[in-house]
Amino acid sequence: MRIGVPREPEFENRVGIVPGSMKKLTKAGFELMIESGAGKRSHHDDADYEKAGANIGSRSEVFNSDIIICIRLPPVSEVSKGQIVACVADPFRATEDVKSYVEAGVTLISMDMIPRRLSRAQSMDVNSSQDNLAGYKAVLLGAAHVPKGIPMMTTSAGTVRPAKVVVMGSGVAGLQAIATAKRLGAVVYASDVRKSAAEQIESVGGRFIEVDGMDDFEDESGYAKPLTPEFIQKVNDTVCGVASDADMVITTARIFGRPAPITVPTSAVNSFKSGAVIVDMNADVGGNCESTVAGEITTTSNGVTIVGISNLPGTLSGTASMLYSNNMTTFITSLMKEGNFQITDEDDILVGAPEGNDFHVPGMGGVLICQSGKVHHKQSRLADVLGLDTGGEEE
Repeated sequence: MRIGVPREPEFENRVGIVPGSMKKLTKAGFELMIESGAGKRSHHDDADYEKAGANIGSRSEVFNSDIIICIRLPPVSEVSKGQIVACVADPFRATEDVKSYVEAGVTLISMDMIPRRLSRAQSMDVNSSQDNLAGYKAVLLGAAHVPKGIPMMTTSAGTVRPAKVVVMGSGVAGLQAIATAKRLGAVVYASDVRKSAAEQIESVGGRFIEVDGMDDFEDESGYAKPLTPEFIQKVNDTVCGVASDADMVITTARIFGRPAPITVPTSAVNSFKSGAVIVDMNADVGGNCESTVAGEITTTSNGVTIVGISNLPGTLSGTASMLYSNNMTTFITSLMKEGNFQITDEDDILVGAPEGNDFHVPGMGGVLICQSGKVHHKQSRLADVLGLDTGGEEE
């Protein structure tokens, strides 16, 4: 089996496989074809890949491989029937692209659909590895724009109080943001709609912001559920009240497959103090801050800086590529059984936990999206969104 690794689009600095993964992949029986220059923006030269045992070729040679491993979904015009593409396809948002893959008869594996609660999935979870880096970088970006020192400083000229940081949402990205801000010396407050998050927030040094009437708004997949408009308003009012005198606000709220919820309305931004910085980690999917401009850093009339940089993991391309490559290598080698590459419905990572299992999510499968011109039958929620039939009996 030959794996092809193409160069990503200009806006993506990461690469799907790094030279450090070559040994494990070749030992498993794979041959690697890397597009010339694919690793340049993540600081891996063609010579590094060749030294590790990969072949360097043209884009057409790469897309002549059995399996394509990348980050962004390639144009359907570059792939062919029967080919396997493993990437982060974001299928609930990129519906037209995914439909074109189904119609083209391509086997699509979308790693952002991984059943994250399965213990075997931990080492393959690209969401967690990339979100972790995003949370870290969000704090560094915020700190770079805050017009004051972050830690408490006692000097002969006076004492500098520590910065106040508010982190909205405490999934993987949020917890890393809390921990990073705490390490920098800030006083950190954090919120979440999941009750289970309070203990996690406190374990990394944050102070939990509790909202009256809070329930455990968590779905079967471990993601936050959509909230009622009334409760969203209540959360916004409470957390924005705490953030009104904050030096830095990090927003992390992301609902799987949906636009990002507004957690910082413009009215709240207008009440924040001059010099405050908001880092919106979800600018690419609509933004948590109503005033965010995707891809830009802006300053409001009352002196609040809003950082809307998209693809935060891509700003740490070396580390992000290494972690993504490790995730993908663990996943793809797990499909090699006794020298044969197997995509089977017996693999819970591919198709999700079986019915009756504690981790079974009705209508949601695993990372296998479509095969042989059909959406996988476990992906009935996605099939409904796409307006397509599944390749078998729906649950």
